[in-house]
Amino acid sequence: MTGNKLLRMDNIGIVVESLDDAISFFTELGMNLEGRATIEGEWSGRVTGLTSQRVEIAMMVTPDGHSRLELSKFLAPPIASDHRNAPVNAFGYLRVMFAVADIDEMVARLSRHGARLVGEIVQYENSYKLCYIRGVEGILIGLAEEIGKH
Repeated sequence: MTGNKLLRMDNIGIVVESLDDAISFFTELGMNLEGRATIEGEWSGRVTGLTSQRVEIAMMVTPDGHSRLELSKFLAPPIASDHRNAPVNAFGYLRVMFAVADIDEMVARLSRHGARLVGEIVQYENSYKLCYIRGVEGILIGLAEEIGKH
């Protein structure tokens, strides 16, 4: 179909053990809880390929309303594997990058929620300060502060 085109990226999904902890962490980062629901039924299993699935989800949205994280806690079936602590050069999902106004202040705030730096906060040329952190449940998150933009 020649007229078909990508409209937008709707969301990124992250599976977590504690939905409440993840909501708290991403709220501290500056996202807002858009909604929370339990998804189950034959139709949902047809989408994911998991029969008899039951999932509690929370949709988090950035302040500008353009980007979302779908946080999922699987109640059934049991979790199949755990990739949360994979190194940054592992195949598959790597990280989500967030633009922040003050990276040092944000790292300090998130560290009170258990986040830890993977390496260090570095400056890239005269453009950005960047870092990776392990956030709630070891999820890898990138933070970027555009220099001279606050």
